[in-house]
Amino acid sequence: MNLLKDISCGKNPPEEINVVVEIPKGSNNKYEIDEGIGAIFLDRTLYGPQTFPFEYGFMPQTKSEDGDPLDIVLLASRPTFPGCVVKSRPVGMIYMEDEAGIDNKIIAVPIEKIDPRFKEIQNVEDLPEHQKKEFQNFFETYKLLEPNKFVKITGWDTADKAKEIIKRSVEKYKNK
Repeated sequence: MNLLKDISCGKNPPEEINVVVEIPKGSNNKYEIDEGIGAIFLDRTLYGPQTFPFEYGFMPQTKSEDGDPLDIVLLASRPTFPGCVVKSRPVGMIYMEDEAGIDNKIIAVPIEKIDPRFKEIQNVEDLPEHQKKEFQNFFETYKLLEPNKFVKITGWDTADKAKEIIKRSVEKYKNK
């Protein structure tokens, strides 16, 4: 099974989307999808002691501005596993830059049926301020020990903006 092509982008995008987990919450391994065969490979172990404070993955059948599938930061109560598909809804986005250029992320939560703990989070403003600081700290420090790599957070945006980006990325994939 090709995780990029054989799984739909979701039941009702951009309201409900599928997220394929690459990196489980708590992992210090960085997994990435191989776009050629649609399988998840170990890219590297993080060089420092950091672990991912969230699930991290992508939305299948999308193409973002950088040509890759949309990156998704998925809030989770417990870790899943690489390749797990989680029905989710977008609540915002993080604007980021790294050594390769623009690298924005959609922030999503599992749908209520999967995890009711996130029911009240409808927009990025609903996230606890400390949780946003944790995300920013993680992204800005997890590459510090890697030569010539960096991450800079340049801002946050709303669920509406995330949905707009999702719509564009679904269309871009369809018209590839």
